[in-house]
Amino acid sequence: MSDTPSYLVVPANKDDFAGIKTLYLQVARQGGGIARTEDEITDDYIRHNLDTALARGISYIAKAGSTVVAEIHAYIPVPKLFSHVLSDLTIAVHPDYQGVGVGRAIFTALLDTVENQHPNILRVELFVRESNLKAQAFYQSLGFQIEGHFAQRVRRPDGNLEADIPMAWLRPA
Repeated sequence: MSDTPSYLVVPANKDDFAGIKTLYLQVARQGGGIARTEDEITDDYIRHNLDTALARGISYIAKAGSTVVAEIHAYIPVPKLFSHVLSDLTIAVHPDYQGVGVGRAIFTALLDTVENQHPNILRVELFVRESNLKAQAFYQSLGFQIEGHFAQRVRRPDGNLEADIPMAWLRPA
């Protein structure tokens, strides 16, 4: 693979289900990224996220040829008092495509869509593990701010606990 693999960022659709599931299995197998183990990547999990993002949120994929190499989604929670929020944000980038700009491209597509097509969305929120300083720095470079510290919220595979860090991007004034 070259230093800069080619890929295309496009809105996700229902036909992307199998590719997204394969991607999530690969990322979960690697560990340390998404907050799911490989056995938790079920059809129901993928279908829920994809269907919910398509119904009341945003979802993008990055494809290299016919292979899904990244996916991002977030959606509006059900209670109306959160109708200005995109939440439950998850991003997954294939291990072979990490560190080459795919994550930034797919995240930028999501945030550009929020800014240009969803004036009602004022806030995009996510959680990141306390130990994942690289991801925290990446999210901050996209305009996200750390908003707190949920102590002992994440149980790592070794049984130890760590904090979950809530972060949010707020629509520029």
